[in-house]
Amino acid sequence: MAEDDREFTPEGEDDLEGRLAQIDEEAASQRASSLRAGLGDYELDDDDLDLLDLSIDDPDEIRYLPALPVLAIVGRPNVGKSALVNRILGRREAVVEDVPGVTRDRVSYRSEWNGRFFTIVDTGGWEPDAKGIDASVAAQAEVAVDLADAVLFVVDAVVGATSTDERVVRMLRQSGRPVLLAANKVDDVIQEPLAAELWSLGLGEPHAVSALHGRGVADLLDTVMNVLPEVSAVAKEEVGGPRRVALLGRPNVGKSSLLNRAAGEERVVVNAMAGTTRDPVDEQIELAGKVWRFVDTAGIRRRVHMAQGADFYASLRTTAALEKAEVAVVLLDVSEPISEQDIRIIDLVLESGRALVLAFNKWDLLDDDRRRYLEREIEQDLAHVAWAPRVNISAKTGRHLERLVPALETALASWDKRIGTGKFNAFLAELVAAHPHPVRGGRQPRILFGTQAATRPPTFVLFTTGFLDPGYRRYIQRRLREIYGFAGTPIVLNMRVRERRKK
Repeated sequence: MAEDDREFTPEGEDDLEGRLAQIDEEAASQRASSLRAGLGDYELDDDDLDLLDLSIDDPDEIRYLPALPVLAIVGRPNVGKSALVNRILGRREAVVEDVPGVTRDRVSYRSEWNGRFFTIVDTGGWEPDAKGIDASVAAQAEVAVDLADAVLFVVDAVVGATSTDERVVRMLRQSGRPVLLAANKVDDVIQEPLAAELWSLGLGEPHAVSALHGRGVADLLDTVMNVLPEVSAVAKEEVGGPRRVALLGRPNVGKSSLLNRAAGEERVVVNAMAGTTRDPVDEQIELAGKVWRFVDTAGIRRRVHMAQGADFYASLRTTAALEKAEVAVVLLDVSEPISEQDIRIIDLVLESGRALVLAFNKWDLLDDDRRRYLEREIEQDLAHVAWAPRVNISAKTGRHLERLVPALETALASWDKRIGTGKFNAFLAELVAAHPHPVRGGRQPRILFGTQAATRPPTFVLFTTGFLDPGYRRYIQRRLREIYGFAGTPIVLNMRVRERRKK
């Protein structure tokens, strides 16, 4: 195991919970205020100050990170999407994945232009078989449109508009989203007429750019800012109504059976005929006296590029469904060993920041031998989500289906949970006093101040004098769970390394 993969292991025991119980709210708040004032000696940017202004002691408040407007960048492979993303970001990022993977269909990056922040969604990173490429590009673009406030459609001006481009354009024109057309690879004035030819696509003015040289990108971004809203219309959280649950799992694990049983009726959820569009199906369901909005998703195949036609489309739609949900129920078939696919789907949930419940299906078919192997598999393969509530069910018979409700409620309550700034800083101070960060290279990074920046998922920010080891960060996360719970939700722990002001 690599050093970065190991969690920090302190020597000796501590009574952290007991010591924290002796610190009253007033003392904790005063200590946090003192630490907050001490940050004035350090170089802070406007983003830091905005975050610190929100450091309030209201543990019942549900707080969201700002819903930044979303710009999706779509287009055929090799038109220069990734180069354009890098140019907009102002740095080189690993935008394109060489190996297609379900969890990497779209990659998001935070970007800034003229003081405005927004999210870029790059839809590159895959290349399906050549025969299905036009359908795949269109499917990818459609998912991007679903999850974006505006779309930047990139075309290779040298090659010109292809039949694949025209297919995507038809979908984009019907989407109702603002669409900007970037005519890439226009490296000089001589090539300007190539961009003009793209008026024929019917998307309005083609913006001539060179992602390679940066030519025209600033003007393009000015136009992008004119069409992007201040706050995202698609990424913002919905308030009120039934909590939204995504059913995830590999094919034939029992998702549709679970939805049918919960709904109390048979529904046509998935049409397996090749070439059909398999969308997630929203269904309001009353379970144990509560109404939930369930989304049944078509199964995720082993590799996206192997899943052609409807399967490829379904795997993309699965990601879209998850991003619109609040909590994911990942179904696992206990009659079969836990697979790489299962782990990948769980990791997809973790990346999305959604709450998580693990439902072990077909429990009525489990014999003693398989049970022993299953426990070993859970211990080895699911250790990184040991905090997720587990429910043993039979979707086919409906056995123990009602147990899903307390598991969902627990996960969502944790997802919404907030720790007051005073309490959190008291926790950090007592933890560090008992088990300080190891000295690295003659220096020992200190934690100056901490605050919970957001809920859904719980997101903490630490202001430090140096980078904390990954193992020490995982140790902080584990102790947070031990003291405050957070069952069923990922915990995000970010660092802001700041230096003292120069006098």
